[in-house]
Amino acid sequence: MLSRFVRTMSSFTTRVIPVDPAQFSFKSKNTGEAIIRSTADEAAIDQAVQALRAGEAVGMPTETVYGLAANALSAEAVQKIFAAKNRPQDNPLIVHVSSLAMLEELLPNKTIPPQYIPVLDRFWPGALTIIVPSASIVPSAVTCGQPTVAVRFPSHPVARALIAKCGFPLAAPSANASGRPSPTLASHVYHDLQSRIPLVLDGGPCDVGVESTVLDAVRNPPAILRPGGVTYEDLKPLLPNLQVYQKHFTDKQLELAPTTPGMKYRHYSPDALVVLVEDTVPDFDARCAVELDALRQSHTIAKVGYLRTRSEASPDEADLSVAMGSSADQFAQALFRGLRSLDDQQVDVIFVQGISEEKEGMAVMNRLRKAASRIIAQ
Repeated sequence: MLSRFVRTMSSFTTRVIPVDPAQFSFKSKNTGEAIIRSTADEAAIDQAVQALRAGEAVGMPTETVYGLAANALSAEAVQKIFAAKNRPQDNPLIVHVSSLAMLEELLPNKTIPPQYIPVLDRFWPGALTIIVPSASIVPSAVTCGQPTVAVRFPSHPVARALIAKCGFPLAAPSANASGRPSPTLASHVYHDLQSRIPLVLDGGPCDVGVESTVLDAVRNPPAILRPGGVTYEDLKPLLPNLQVYQKHFTDKQLELAPTTPGMKYRHYSPDALVVLVEDTVPDFDARCAVELDALRQSHTIAKVGYLRTRSEASPDEADLSVAMGSSADQFAQALFRGLRSLDDQQVDVIFVQGISEEKEGMAVMNRLRKAASRIIAQ
């Protein structure tokens, strides 16, 4: 028998339920129809489906970060996402589907714009969100009144199976308190949202570690509005005129009324001050020492943390250093976990060693610039 959700005085007893992604497989690439080989995992999915059909929001793993999911076709359910996260009401949500057929139901004429076909053939399911015209069935709470909607088909087997079992698409921003570093472990979700949601499906650590790439190919020329796990280098061969927002162009109107998350507000910030040292700055340690002396003129700083590309010790043995890996994909996977780890150890400032913007590095630096209290470029 499925256990009941406990709700007391408008708060939940939040349960974290383990699921094993290895127990899930699918009948074809483009559908979410799942084969679940474990009765325990099937029961976990059923409990999440029960909550979602009742109009609640639940935490679910994806390959990018953990998402806070609710029925994307229910304005009332979607409002529970905003309430749980304390999310600004003008920050739109990404809708997650489990098949191309589910995507088509969200479009005004049920026809996928042709420019997306080769892109979806190559990168769906996966860490890519597309901007498409929105049908009237999508509540304005999801789109924030825009005529378009952001849609993704996740590759994570638990997310795919959950959406398919629900039978409706799920709106799912990152499952963190608004403005905090995104969650890449179920424990991060629990830390931020305990008592605000009934359950979190724990599918282990996220593989990509940063949110999906957002591509708008409805506009001309096509543009990456938010870099992510599918890189500019990946997409450029399919979209020769591809641009990147804030790298090749800016758009003040888009900033005021964004079509996708991550464009308008400061994001990803731990409690500690974050100082980003761009990769163009020589001698990371020497520059950090200078900046630390300057910070101590106006801040009380007892403990310092470092996110480094190398596994060297911090200059002061009392400080904490986290090695992020030398490659961009390793840094991306470890980014939010590293920020949260240092925050948990109550450092007062985090110095981050920046990396090149090639491949996943563009997404890493995008997130760090939004998280940073100060950016040192030279």
